[in-house]
Amino acid sequence: MTANVALDQDGHLYDHSIWTPELAQHLADTLEVDLNAEHLEILLQVRAFFIKFNHAPATRPLIKWLQQNLPEHDISNQKLQQLFNTGLVARHVNRLAGLPKPPNCL
Repeated sequence: MTANVALDQDGHLYDHSIWTPELAQHLADTLEVDLNAEHLEILLQVRAFFIKFNHAPATRPLIKWLQQNLPEHDISNQKLQQLFNTGLVARHVNRLAGLPKPPNCL
């Protein structure tokens, strides 16, 4: 599937407008994560943040945004690390949402 999808050197989509949940799952396979409804709600909110502020969120703004917009999920950094099987939460959540790497992200 990624043969015809352009990714940058960090595995982020060059064109965030082609993102689909199916493509998100393909990207999530690299983290050994099976996306469920909760994952997809989070990814859609990350995309909403990007549309509103015109940049990918770093960890703290990401968590604050998710806490405000998805209060029923009780979002924390630890929960995101568990859900997405990574310590680099902002980096990988943005990547799975089809967005660029956040500024100041390793």
